[in-house]
Amino acid sequence: MKFKPRLSFWQIWNVSFGFLGIQIGFALQSANVSRILSNLGADLHSLSFFWLAAPLMGLIVQPIVGAASDRTWNRFGRRGPYLLGGAVVACFAMWLMPNSGALVAIIPPLVLGAIMFALMDGSFNITMQPFRALVADMVPEDQRTLGYSIQSFLINFGAVLGSVLPYILTNILGVQNSAPSGQVPPSVIWSFYIGGAILLISVIWTVFRTKEYPPKVYCEQNNLDFEVWTKGQTEKKTTAEKLRNFIHLFTEMPPMMAKLAIVQFFSWFALYLMWVYTTPAIAQHVYGAPIGDSSSDLYQEAGNWVGVLFGAYSLFAAIFSILMTRIARAIGRKSTYSMALVLGGLGYISMYFLNTPNMLIISMVGIGIAWAAILAMPYSLLSESLPADKMGVYMGIFNFTIAGPQIISGLVGGIILRNVFGNHAIFMLVICGVSMLLGACSVLFINTKKTVVN
Repeated sequence: MKFKPRLSFWQIWNVSFGFLGIQIGFALQSANVSRILSNLGADLHSLSFFWLAAPLMGLIVQPIVGAASDRTWNRFGRRGPYLLGGAVVACFAMWLMPNSGALVAIIPPLVLGAIMFALMDGSFNITMQPFRALVADMVPEDQRTLGYSIQSFLINFGAVLGSVLPYILTNILGVQNSAPSGQVPPSVIWSFYIGGAILLISVIWTVFRTKEYPPKVYCEQNNLDFEVWTKGQTEKKTTAEKLRNFIHLFTEMPPMMAKLAIVQFFSWFALYLMWVYTTPAIAQHVYGAPIGDSSSDLYQEAGNWVGVLFGAYSLFAAIFSILMTRIARAIGRKSTYSMALVLGGLGYISMYFLNTPNMLIISMVGIGIAWAAILAMPYSLLSESLPADKMGVYMGIFNFTIAGPQIISGLVGGIILRNVFGNHAIFMLVICGVSMLLGACSVLFINTKKTVVN
């Protein structure tokens, strides 16, 4: 068996660099899609249903792309073709979505906005899934935590840039931050233009600066018989056979994946509610905007500040990502993961009490630490238990643990908001905190290998 060579810091950096641009896109989506859809005519109760497009795209796209990338080898590598293709489509969708109100005459702007949202998120998933597998392909096991920590840092640094772009354009460059009903403010439109361009450039950097191992070397590194593996890659299978194989993989998933799924449920249930309801929650609870009002100056001001808050939690996540490997080495990955989720839960709950704009930055410290751990720890723990030749498809299946809780959250979020909390969105963030604390408790049931953390 030929072991994977240890990589330098900058080699690992290049492997993950495309995540910088992808997360700029995700950050712009997270902080502004509710605002855009509200500008285009969506009411408060329907926002969570529109947001279902995100997990549904992940649920459909990631397993398919994961399985396909396991079997793909061409001049751009194994994962590279999917990284490039997804980045091009994502850039196109980001440029179109905020212009939905001005580009159509037959399709209602809200409908086109929802379609562009689905296309944008789907293309993010096409690009993101191979990145997770690429780290596992290229980085030796004893450097995996470092690899996913660098990935987490780049994700969060990109999220900072994406989150604060509308605020910078408005308050520093003087770009207009208001628009007539049915249209999107120019500050948001230009943010999506800039974010789409950076996304495409950063992914191109990773594809052309990372040389994936050729098939024969890959098999040697992972103790696979090259001839048997090659035959399996080229073997033609019917749709029914592919479906049976997929179901078999799903039912035979490693125990680690099943236990992580419980933690993922509570984590991503909370994150989905945060992305959907933070803007209306802050607008109502902190800025005093009337319930259901999405066109007032107060609501738009709150929307820009939410971008700053999201940038703040991403900044704290980036800082924690730098420290996370050392902390995990000192107290273990499980303890690090659980501690981070506890701090995230307390951060969410504190938003009810810290009800001034600047004080909310304190809440973002805990949320950022939790976000950094959610981005890195599950994949570090999971990759040690997955077969190398099924890494892509299992990473895609693992996305069910991200998409599933978001779908449930989207289906029940609006109902809870209306019937339990009387449309006071701040209480949805309190639910986020409780869910994150339950996730922290669930980490305790995970069994890990005695692997040295680098």
